[in-house]
Amino acid sequence: MIHWLKFVIFRDHQKESKQMKLKRYLHTQRVFPLAALLLLAGCGEPPQAAGADAPPMPEVGVHLVQAQPLTLTTDLPGRTSAYRVAEVRPQVSGILQRRLFTEGSEVKQGEPLYQIDPRTYEARLARAEANLITAENLAKRYERLLETNAVSQQQYDDAMAAWKQAQAEDRVARIDVQYTKVLSPISGRIGRSAVTEGALVTGGQAQALATVTQLDPIYVDVNQPITRLLGLRRALESGRLQQVGENQAEVSLTLDDGSQYPLSGTLQFSEVSVDPTTGSVTLRAEFPNPDRTLLPGMFVHAQLKEGTREHAILVPQQAVSRDSRGIPSVWVVGPDDTVEQREVETLRTVGNAWLIGKGVADGERVITEGIQRVRHGIRVQPVAAKNVRLVAGFGDDTDAVVN
Repeated sequence: MIHWLKFVIFRDHQKESKQMKLKRYLHTQRVFPLAALLLLAGCGEPPQAAGADAPPMPEVGVHLVQAQPLTLTTDLPGRTSAYRVAEVRPQVSGILQRRLFTEGSEVKQGEPLYQIDPRTYEARLARAEANLITAENLAKRYERLLETNAVSQQQYDDAMAAWKQAQAEDRVARIDVQYTKVLSPISGRIGRSAVTEGALVTGGQAQALATVTQLDPIYVDVNQPITRLLGLRRALESGRLQQVGENQAEVSLTLDDGSQYPLSGTLQFSEVSVDPTTGSVTLRAEFPNPDRTLLPGMFVHAQLKEGTREHAILVPQQAVSRDSRGIPSVWVVGPDDTVEQREVETLRTVGNAWLIGKGVADGERVITEGIQRVRHGIRVQPVAAKNVRLVAGFGDDTDAVVN
C-alpha cells in the first residue's frame, strides 16, 4: 500500500513538471520575437539620432603665450636716510639773546640761527687789539735799534715773539665774537629749537640747539640677499641676461602707500662685506627730492633694474597649478584643440605673471579659465580668456600690459 502511494505522487509530480516546461516554452516563443523586433527597430535608426545625446566639447579660456624682451627688476624694502645731518651746538658760552629762524623752515649754509650775548667777547677783542698795537710798536722799535746795536738780539727776538702772540690772541678774540652768532653749518631744513631766549649755553655742550637736515638729494638704503647678487652675476656671465647699459644702475621707488615716486634714482655703492646674521648686502641709492616728498626714516620699496631677458615667456599666475609634491604645471591646448598637462619651471614672479624657464614655448595656448572641466587628452573649444591682464614689470609709470 505504501509503495503504491509513492508511485502515484511521483507520477503526479512528473506531470506538473512537464506542464510548467510547456508554459515556459510558450512564453519564450511570444517574448523573443518581440525583443527581436525592438532590436531591429533600434538598428534601423539614423546615425544622427544616435549621436544626438553625445556631450558637447567643454569651452575653456586660453591665453596666447608670446615671447618678448623683458627688463628684470628686483623689489627690495628699504628706508630713507638724510643726505647730510648737522647738529647745531654753540662754540662759546653765554646767554642766548635771540632765535633768528623759524622752526621747520629752510635755512642756507652760513645763515645766523642764534645770537649769544657778545659784550664780554667784544671787550676781550678790544683788549687783544690794544695789546697787539703795543706789541707791534715795540717790535718795530727794537728792529730799528738793533741796526745800531742799541738793543740785544735777545730783546729783539722777545719783542717779535710778543708781537706774534698778540696777533694770535687778536684772531682768537675775533673768532669768539663771530661765534656769538651761531651759524647754520649746512643748507637744509631745520627742526625744532631745543632752547629759548634767556637760556645759558656752553661752548661744546652735549645738547644740540637744533638739527639741520639736508633732504635734497636723499639716500635710500636697501638690503639684497647675497644669493640674488650671485645669481645675477652668473646669469650675466652665461648670457641669459643682458646688461641694460647705463640704466643698469637706475632705481625706481614705490612709497609705503603704494604710490609711485615720480623721479628715478641711481645706485651709488654696495657694501664690500656681507652681514653674517642676515646674509645680505646693503645697497645705497640716491634720489632727487626737490619737493621734500621723501623724509628720513620712511619705509619704501626700491626696484633695482638687473638686466634684460630677450625672449621671456610670461604665463598668468592663474594658469599655473601645483600638485601634492609642489611641482608646477599648466594645461596647454594643442593645434588640434586637445588638452595636455605639462610640468613647467617657474623662475620668478613678474607683476601678476610667472616667468617660465621651460615647459611652454612661444605661440602656445595655456588655459586660464575652465581648468576644472578638462582632463588630459580631451578636445575642448578654446576662446579668448577674459580674466588675463598681464603686468609685465615693477616700477613703471604705467602698467605694461601684454596682450
